[in-house]
Amino acid sequence: MNGTGVLVGYDGSPDAERARDWALDEAARSGQPVHLAYVFEWLTMAGWTGPGGGPSIWPDDSARRQAAELVRQAAQEATGPDLAVTGELYEGPPAPVLQELSARASLLVLGTRGLGGFAGLLVGSTAASVAAHAHCPVVVVRGDADRRTRAGHVAVGVDGSQSSLLALGFAVEQAAARRVPLHVLRGWRPPPGQRPPSGPDSREVTRADRAELDESLSQWRQAFPDVTISVEVAEGSPAELLVSASRNAQLVVVGTRGRGGLAGMLLGSVSQQLLHHAHCPVAVVRERR
Repeated sequence: MNGTGVLVGYDGSPDAERARDWALDEAARSGQPVHLAYVFEWLTMAGWTGPGGGPSIWPDDSARRQAAELVRQAAQEATGPDLAVTGELYEGPPAPVLQELSARASLLVLGTRGLGGFAGLLVGSTAASVAAHAHCPVVVVRGDADRRTRAGHVAVGVDGSQSSLLALGFAVEQAAARRVPLHVLRGWRPPPGQRPPSGPDSREVTRADRAELDESLSQWRQAFPDVTISVEVAEGSPAELLVSASRNAQLVVVGTRGRGGLAGMLLGSVSQQLLHHAHCPVAVVRERR
Protein backbone atom coordinates (compact mmCIF):
# COMPACT_ATOMS: atom_id res chain seq x y z
CA MET A 1 0.00 0.00 0.00
CA ASN A 2 1.46 3.35 -1.05
CA GLY A 3 0.49 6.78 0.25
CA THR A 4 -2.70 7.76 2.05
CA GLY A 5 -6.08 6.23 1.36
CA VAL A 6 -8.86 4.11 2.82
CA LEU A 7 -7.61 0.72 4.00
CA VAL A 8 -10.11 -2.15 4.27
CA GLY A 9 -9.64 -5.44 6.11
CA TYR A 10 -11.15 -7.77 3.52
CA ASP A 11 -11.59 -11.55 3.31
CA GLY A 12 -14.69 -12.05 1.17
CA SER A 13 -17.07 -12.63 4.09
CA PRO A 14 -20.46 -10.83 4.14
CA ASP A 15 -19.28 -8.44 6.85
CA ALA A 16 -16.12 -7.70 4.87
CA GLU A 17 -18.29 -6.91 1.84
CA ARG A 18 -20.23 -4.42 3.96
CA ALA A 19 -16.96 -2.88 5.12
CA ARG A 20 -15.78 -2.61 1.52
CA ASP A 21 -19.06 -0.95 0.45
CA TRP A 22 -18.83 1.53 3.33
CA ALA A 23 -15.25 2.34 2.39
CA LEU A 24 -16.22 2.85 -1.26
CA ASP A 25 -18.88 5.36 -0.21
CA GLU A 26 -16.33 7.16 1.93
CA ALA A 27 -13.80 7.22 -0.89
CA ALA A 28 -16.38 8.58 -3.32
CA ARG A 29 -16.88 11.56 -0.97
CA SER A 30 -13.22 12.15 -0.24
CA GLY A 31 -11.67 11.22 -3.58
CA GLN A 32 -9.20 8.87 -1.88
CA PRO A 33 -8.06 5.49 -3.22
CA VAL A 34 -9.18 2.27 -1.52
CA HIS A 35 -6.87 -0.62 -0.68
CA LEU A 36 -8.27 -4.06 0.22
CA ALA A 37 -5.95 -6.04 2.51
CA TYR A 38 -6.49 -9.77 2.93
CA VAL A 39 -4.41 -10.88 5.92
CA PHE A 40 -3.83 -14.47 6.99
CA GLU A 41 -1.44 -16.47 9.12
CA TRP A 42 0.32 -19.60 7.92
CA LEU A 43 -0.82 -22.37 10.23
CA THR A 44 0.57 -25.89 10.49
CA MET A 45 -2.33 -27.83 11.94
CA ALA A 46 -5.52 -25.79 11.54
CA GLY A 47 -7.84 -26.21 8.59
CA TRP A 48 -8.43 -23.53 5.97
CA THR A 49 -11.90 -21.97 6.21
CA GLY A 50 -11.56 -19.22 3.61
CA PRO A 51 -12.52 -19.17 -0.08
CA GLY A 52 -12.48 -22.40 -1.97
CA GLY A 53 -14.74 -24.51 0.19
CA GLY A 54 -13.51 -27.52 2.17
CA PRO A 55 -10.69 -27.48 4.69
CA SER A 56 -7.07 -28.10 3.78
CA ILE A 57 -3.85 -27.99 5.76
CA TRP A 58 -1.61 -24.94 5.66
CA PRO A 59 0.64 -24.22 3.91
CA ASP A 60 -1.41 -24.78 0.76
CA ASP A 61 -0.41 -22.93 -2.40
CA SER A 62 -3.79 -23.47 -4.05
CA ALA A 63 -5.63 -21.89 -1.12
CA ARG A 64 -3.21 -18.98 -1.19
CA ARG A 65 -3.82 -18.47 -4.91
CA GLN A 66 -7.58 -18.56 -4.33
CA ALA A 67 -7.31 -15.90 -1.65
CA ALA A 68 -5.13 -13.72 -3.87
CA GLU A 69 -7.63 -14.08 -6.73
CA LEU A 70 -10.51 -13.28 -4.40
CA VAL A 71 -9.06 -9.96 -3.30
CA ARG A 72 -7.96 -9.13 -6.86
CA GLN A 73 -11.45 -9.67 -8.22
CA ALA A 74 -13.04 -7.69 -5.38
CA ALA A 75 -10.77 -4.75 -6.19
CA GLN A 76 -11.40 -5.03 -9.92
CA GLU A 77 -15.18 -5.12 -9.48
CA ALA A 78 -15.12 -2.01 -7.28
CA THR A 79 -12.84 0.10 -9.47
CA GLY A 80 -14.63 2.81 -11.44
CA PRO A 81 -13.88 5.88 -13.56
CA ASP A 82 -13.49 8.10 -10.48
CA LEU A 83 -12.44 5.47 -7.95
CA ALA A 84 -9.12 3.64 -7.68
CA VAL A 85 -9.26 0.33 -5.82
CA THR A 86 -6.36 -2.07 -5.27
CA GLY A 87 -6.11 -5.36 -3.39
CA GLU A 88 -3.27 -7.38 -1.95
CA LEU A 89 -2.66 -10.52 0.08
CA TYR A 90 -0.58 -10.18 3.26
CA GLU A 91 0.88 -12.86 5.52
CA GLY A 92 1.12 -12.61 9.28
CA PRO A 93 -1.04 -12.03 12.38
CA PRO A 94 -3.96 -9.83 11.26
CA ALA A 95 -3.80 -7.21 14.02
CA PRO A 96 -0.07 -6.34 13.75
CA VAL A 97 -0.20 -6.38 9.94
CA LEU A 98 -3.21 -4.06 9.82
CA GLN A 99 -1.64 -1.79 12.43
CA GLU A 100 1.51 -1.50 10.32
CA LEU A 101 -0.48 -0.83 7.14
CA SER A 102 -2.54 1.83 8.95
CA ALA A 103 0.56 4.03 9.20
CA ARG A 104 0.13 4.72 5.48
CA ALA A 105 -3.67 5.11 5.53
CA SER A 106 -6.05 7.92 6.44
CA LEU A 107 -8.75 5.48 7.57
CA LEU A 108 -8.99 1.75 8.36
CA VAL A 109 -12.36 0.03 7.83
CA LEU A 110 -13.29 -3.39 9.24
CA GLY A 111 -16.38 -5.59 9.34
CA THR A 112 -17.72 -7.04 12.55
CA ARG A 113 -16.41 -10.53 11.86
CA GLY A 114 -15.09 -12.55 8.94
CA LEU A 115 -13.46 -15.76 7.79
CA GLY A 116 -9.98 -17.04 8.46
CA GLY A 117 -7.76 -14.41 10.04
CA PHE A 118 -10.66 -12.11 10.94
CA ALA A 119 -12.79 -14.66 12.81
CA GLY A 120 -14.10 -13.31 16.09
CA LEU A 121 -12.85 -9.83 15.26
CA LEU A 122 -15.05 -7.99 17.75
CA VAL A 123 -15.33 -10.55 20.53
CA GLY A 124 -11.62 -11.19 21.02
CA SER A 125 -8.49 -9.10 21.40
CA THR A 126 -7.94 -8.36 17.70
CA ALA A 127 -10.43 -5.49 17.38
CA ALA A 128 -9.31 -3.91 20.63
CA SER A 129 -5.69 -4.16 19.54
CA VAL A 130 -6.32 -2.65 16.10
CA ALA A 131 -8.47 0.19 17.45
CA ALA A 132 -6.03 0.90 20.26
CA HIS A 133 -2.84 0.86 18.20
CA ALA A 134 -3.79 1.90 14.66
CA HIS A 135 -2.12 5.02 13.30
CA CYS A 136 -5.37 6.33 11.81
CA PRO A 137 -9.07 6.30 12.75
CA VAL A 138 -10.67 2.84 12.67
CA VAL A 139 -14.26 2.35 11.49
CA VAL A 140 -16.03 -0.89 12.38
CA VAL A 141 -19.11 -1.34 10.19
CA ARG A 142 -21.86 -2.44 12.55
CA GLY A 143 -25.64 -2.25 12.32
CA ASP A 144 -27.90 -2.56 9.30
CA ALA A 145 -26.15 -3.15 6.00
CA ASP A 146 -27.81 -0.16 4.31
CA ARG A 147 -27.24 2.27 7.19
CA ARG A 148 -24.49 4.01 5.22
CA THR A 149 -27.09 5.33 2.74
CA ARG A 150 -29.74 6.43 5.25
CA ALA A 151 -30.48 9.95 6.38
CA GLY A 152 -29.29 10.60 9.88
CA HIS A 153 -26.80 12.52 11.94
CA VAL A 154 -23.23 11.92 13.02
CA ALA A 155 -22.95 11.43 16.79
CA VAL A 156 -19.79 11.96 18.84
CA GLY A 157 -18.96 11.54 22.51
CA VAL A 158 -16.86 14.36 23.99
CA ASP A 159 -15.67 14.51 27.61
CA GLY A 160 -12.85 17.04 27.23
CA SER A 161 -10.05 14.49 27.04
CA GLN A 162 -7.49 14.80 24.25
CA SER A 163 -8.75 11.58 22.70
CA SER A 164 -12.33 12.86 22.57
CA LEU A 165 -11.23 16.18 21.05
CA LEU A 166 -9.54 14.25 18.23
CA ALA A 167 -12.81 12.35 17.80
CA LEU A 168 -14.72 15.65 17.70
CA GLY A 169 -12.60 16.98 14.85
CA PHE A 170 -13.09 13.77 12.88
CA ALA A 171 -16.85 13.83 13.53
CA VAL A 172 -17.26 17.46 12.40
CA GLU A 173 -15.47 16.72 9.14
CA GLN A 174 -17.59 13.61 8.59
CA ALA A 175 -20.81 15.58 9.19
CA ALA A 176 -19.67 18.28 6.76
CA ALA A 177 -18.75 15.74 4.06
CA ARG A 178 -22.08 13.92 4.49
CA ARG A 179 -24.06 17.19 4.77
CA VAL A 180 -25.84 16.02 7.91
CA PRO A 181 -26.16 17.46 11.44
CA LEU A 182 -23.66 16.71 14.18
CA HIS A 183 -24.92 15.67 17.62
CA VAL A 184 -22.39 16.10 20.43
CA LEU A 185 -23.05 14.12 23.60
CA ARG A 186 -21.59 14.17 27.07
CA GLY A 187 -22.68 11.95 29.92
CA TRP A 188 -21.57 12.48 33.48
CA ARG A 189 -21.64 10.58 36.72
CA PRO A 190 -20.47 11.47 40.24
CA PRO A 191 -17.19 10.00 41.45
CA PRO A 192 -17.42 6.52 43.02
CA GLY A 193 -18.80 6.64 46.53
CA GLN A 194 -20.54 9.98 46.07
CA ARG A 195 -24.25 10.51 45.68
CA PRO A 196 -25.33 12.22 42.48
CA PRO A 197 -26.14 15.93 42.87
CA SER A 198 -29.75 16.98 42.58
CA GLY A 199 -31.71 20.16 42.04
CA PRO A 200 -29.53 23.28 41.60
CA ASP A 201 -26.29 21.31 42.01
CA SER A 202 -27.22 18.96 39.16
CA ARG A 203 -28.13 21.88 36.91
CA GLU A 204 -24.81 23.55 37.73
CA VAL A 205 -22.86 20.47 36.67
CA THR A 206 -24.81 20.37 33.41
CA ARG A 207 -24.21 24.09 32.78
CA ALA A 208 -20.47 23.74 33.45
CA ASP A 209 -20.16 20.75 31.10
CA ARG A 210 -22.14 22.52 28.39
CA ALA A 211 -19.95 25.63 28.70
CA GLU A 212 -16.84 23.46 28.29
CA LEU A 213 -18.34 21.79 25.23
CA ASP A 214 -19.30 25.13 23.69
CA GLU A 215 -15.71 26.30 24.09
CA SER A 216 -14.41 23.16 22.36
CA LEU A 217 -16.94 23.62 19.56
CA SER A 218 -16.30 27.31 18.87
CA GLN A 219 -13.46 26.71 16.42
CA TRP A 220 -15.41 24.02 14.59
CA ARG A 221 -18.53 26.20 14.28
CA GLN A 222 -16.36 28.85 12.65
CA ALA A 223 -14.58 26.38 10.35
CA PHE A 224 -17.80 24.59 9.30
CA PRO A 225 -20.63 27.14 9.54
CA ASP A 226 -22.93 25.01 7.37
CA VAL A 227 -22.90 22.09 9.85
CA THR A 228 -25.79 22.16 12.30
CA ILE A 229 -24.37 21.22 15.71
CA SER A 230 -26.54 20.21 18.66
CA VAL A 231 -25.28 19.50 22.18
CA GLU A 232 -26.67 17.10 24.77
CA VAL A 233 -25.37 16.90 28.34
CA ALA A 234 -27.05 14.42 30.65
CA GLU A 235 -26.42 12.47 33.83
CA GLY A 236 -25.87 8.84 32.99
CA SER A 237 -23.60 6.37 31.28
CA PRO A 238 -21.77 7.88 28.27
CA ALA A 239 -21.83 4.49 26.57
CA GLU A 240 -25.59 4.13 26.98
CA LEU A 241 -26.15 7.65 25.62
CA LEU A 242 -24.02 6.94 22.56
CA VAL A 243 -25.55 3.52 21.92
CA SER A 244 -28.99 5.12 22.05
CA ALA A 245 -27.89 7.92 19.70
CA SER A 246 -26.52 5.35 17.26
CA ARG A 247 -30.04 4.06 16.53
CA ASN A 248 -30.73 7.06 14.29
CA ALA A 249 -27.17 7.90 13.26
CA GLN A 250 -25.12 7.24 10.15
CA LEU A 251 -21.95 7.10 12.22
CA VAL A 252 -21.00 7.33 15.89
CA VAL A 253 -17.52 8.58 16.77
CA VAL A 254 -15.54 8.10 19.97
CA GLY A 255 -11.96 8.39 21.18
CA THR A 256 -9.98 5.44 22.46
CA ARG A 257 -10.00 6.56 26.10
CA GLY A 258 -11.72 9.31 28.03
CA ARG A 259 -11.26 10.97 31.38
CA GLY A 260 -12.81 8.02 33.16
CA GLY A 261 -10.36 5.51 31.70
CA LEU A 262 -7.90 3.63 33.84
CA ALA A 263 -4.23 4.42 33.39
CA GLY A 264 -2.63 1.96 31.00
CA MET A 265 -5.89 1.03 29.27
CA LEU A 266 -5.54 1.65 25.55
CA LEU A 267 -9.20 1.14 24.71
CA GLY A 268 -11.74 2.47 27.18
CA SER A 269 -15.01 0.93 28.27
CA VAL A 270 -17.12 3.37 26.22
CA SER A 271 -15.41 2.55 22.93
CA GLN A 272 -15.48 -1.16 23.72
CA GLN A 273 -19.22 -1.08 24.46
CA LEU A 274 -19.90 0.78 21.24
CA LEU A 275 -17.92 -1.79 19.24
CA HIS A 276 -20.19 -4.46 20.67
CA HIS A 277 -23.58 -2.74 20.84
CA ALA A 278 -23.85 0.26 18.48
CA HIS A 279 -26.59 0.20 15.84
CA CYS A 280 -24.49 1.89 13.16
CA PRO A 281 -20.82 2.01 12.11
CA VAL A 282 -18.43 3.09 14.87
CA ALA A 283 -15.33 5.23 14.36
CA VAL A 284 -12.63 4.95 17.02
CA VAL A 285 -10.14 7.82 16.76
CA ARG A 286 -6.71 7.48 18.33
CA GLU A 287 -4.45 9.25 15.86
CA ARG A 288 -5.07 11.43 12.84
CA ARG A 289 -2.90 12.40 9.91
